[in-house]
Amino acid sequence: ICILSLYFCSTYFLTVASELSFPPLPFFPSSVITSFVFFFLQGECRNFIKVLLSQHSGLFVCGTNAFNPLCANYTRDTLEMVGEPVSGMARCPYDPRHANVALFADGSLFTGTVTDFLAIDAVIYRSLGDSPALRTVKHDSKWFREPYFVSAMEWGPHIYFFFREMAMEFHHLEKVMVSRVARVCKADLGGSQRVLEKQWTTFLKARLNCSVPGDSHFYFNLLHATSNIIHMQGRDVILGLFSTPPNSIPGSAVCVFDMQQLAHVFEGRFKEQKSPESIWTPVPDEAVPKPRPGGCAVQGSRFSSSTTLPDEVLNFVKTHPLMDETVPLLGHRPWVVKTMGRYQLTAMVVDTEAGPHKNRTVLFLGSTRGTILKFLMIPNGDSASHSSVFLEEVEGFNPEKCGEDSPQARQLLSLSLDRSSHTLLLAFPSCLVRVPTSRCHLHSRCMKSCLASRDPYCGWTRGSTCSFLRPGTR
Repeated sequence: ICILSLYFCSTYFLTVASELSFPPLPFFPSSVITSFVFFFLQGECRNFIKVLLSQHSGLFVCGTNAFNPLCANYTRDTLEMVGEPVSGMARCPYDPRHANVALFADGSLFTGTVTDFLAIDAVIYRSLGDSPALRTVKHDSKWFREPYFVSAMEWGPHIYFFFREMAMEFHHLEKVMVSRVARVCKADLGGSQRVLEKQWTTFLKARLNCSVPGDSHFYFNLLHATSNIIHMQGRDVILGLFSTPPNSIPGSAVCVFDMQQLAHVFEGRFKEQKSPESIWTPVPDEAVPKPRPGGCAVQGSRFSSSTTLPDEVLNFVKTHPLMDETVPLLGHRPWVVKTMGRYQLTAMVVDTEAGPHKNRTVLFLGSTRGTILKFLMIPNGDSASHSSVFLEEVEGFNPEKCGEDSPQARQLLSLSLDRSSHTLLLAFPSCLVRVPTSRCHLHSRCMKSCLASRDPYCGWTRGSTCSFLRPGTR
């Protein structure tokens, strides 16, 4: 098997499009090789949809296409293809197990993915618009080191990418996975012909700090999911679901980050390693060239385009993409903490318009056992501080609809909220399950139990029953 694996790695990429027709090995019949390949790869040689975006009046779709990724536009109503398909390279991963993110902004497609089958070349890529195609520097561990992309979103003049990766600043220790946020300017045009040509000149990244304070902070380093940017109590914030690494005390936490504070970190000091043997230290302010590296070009200024920036500035941002300061969590502590559980929390969705007056915030957290944990977020008077109330745990996996009940079958692939029907959609490997956002009927005959549940979706009505409260219900 080891010999065959090495052989397939060198031949598979060139032959998969021709129905897996491998040239025979000198000591194996071709029929044996073909059977072996189909046995191990037939489940992954399908077309896995990895990008599905709404664009104009249609859909933009990318799929793995048997390890030969392709993208195409489709009509929304009839799902007919519009125009010709385009290459999915740097827009869609080859392997369905590889993580990727994508969004359209200012007419261009921004993606975070890998450009090769072995997932060695990770990239943030812009394409398909009027702006020139740009990418991150190739095979540079200061820019990326085994990243796992989680989400991407537009805010102000930037696109923000949330991911986790191996930390390069802890080189003297064992491998440490940390969570990051990176950003690029939407108006970036790339560098000069000498430095960063066709590459980002505004790529910067910082570590996300999700930890419990104390004499020694307890960190939740692995980012699994984020919310969209939501407006809460006068702030634009984003919620992140984190966990501890597998070899640590098992635990999960929800931390909240203020986008203004997050953006401010990118205006702080840079981090550098002066030699391969030295530790990482902040760059002195006097050593940072002018204009400040990593910033968006300003129309009407001396450097109105990134292509006109001095080589000194471009070289600095190429070798100093990491910020020294970490992004602080809002309120200085996680909003939700679950430790020593039987499972890990890996999916999250937020309803900021819960309750009849649409003024309550409810978190739904999906676990590796296929269950959903439900929390009510309560402001503490201080706009930066909230507390959480655990409401209930709901069984999401349905063996009758999903087939065999096993840990693999219970892996929650995605979790989304359908506000129109007041339900959650849970995607498992073999089925899609719809679960109501509330179970008011459990308290149907007891007013005290109904009110004590503190579920903002439920209330005691004139009909002497605990009922779901639709928006506007008095």
